[in-house]
Amino acid sequence: MTGSVLWLDGQLVTADDARVSPFDHGLLVGDGVFETLRVYNGVPFAWTRHHERLVRSAAGLGLTAPGSQELRAAVDDVLAANALTGGRVRLTVTGGPSPLGSERGDGPPTVIVMSAPATPWPPTVDVVTVPWSRNERGAVAGLKTTSYAENVRALAYAREHDAGEAIFLNTRGELCEATGSNAFMIRDGVVLTPPADAGCLLGVTRALVLELCADHGMPAEEAVLGPTALGDADEAFLTSSTREVQPISRVDGRALPAAPGPTSEKVAALLTELIARNADP
Repeated sequence: MTGSVLWLDGQLVTADDARVSPFDHGLLVGDGVFETLRVYNGVPFAWTRHHERLVRSAAGLGLTAPGSQELRAAVDDVLAANALTGGRVRLTVTGGPSPLGSERGDGPPTVIVMSAPATPWPPTVDVVTVPWSRNERGAVAGLKTTSYAENVRALAYAREHDAGEAIFLNTRGELCEATGSNAFMIRDGVVLTPPADAGCLLGVTRALVLELCADHGMPAEEAVLGPTALGDADEAFLTSSTREVQPISRVDGRALPAAPGPTSEKVAALLTELIARNADP
């Protein structure tokens, strides 16, 4: 269950007392951005990277996100109020109260900080490719917006096909990303993931994995990957702040040779070590 106390537009309120206008642009048209961070030992992990991406996403929509110091204080207050030392925290910034349409109002944005327990992910996951494409040239490509209707539909499709996550190709038919995670594959000992111009969101955990590979002499590349690349991999995994590193067991019903494979296990162990020694890498 979500934490009973949240931070809304500058003050702590209980979930029962929290009120957001029905005219809020985030509700009306999905005009907003957000970040989700894992919390370990009462500390939000990789705070600087997440806040910087929130600022970039907000700027991409023409919004202004609160400063790092203000938002971090709000996060600490929410975690303390809910006595939460392990779990996740979500930062949301919307266009605020606006007219009934795409035009944004003149008022300040709505800003919300909420917390919740961590999601218990299974040790491996089956994925399925959905029949809809990511638009790598769209206005919100690469931004972490609250416009998640496509992801909701895709994840429902995955559930209908006995899978735990959905994989999007882009309009060029290249591997792009999953609904809430980045996709990695290993082929001939090389760790591969789609590049930014594939249209994927550049995840914080994705970046950390690439850096860890470079630091530990593991070949890793951002590469254009075809529509069958994931299913043809020696091993594969998903990354996100809440999943960390989650090996993929089956792609479109086809079992991969190993789940987890040796490279996936090594990457997961390196990330676990990083989390333990550095809260803000």
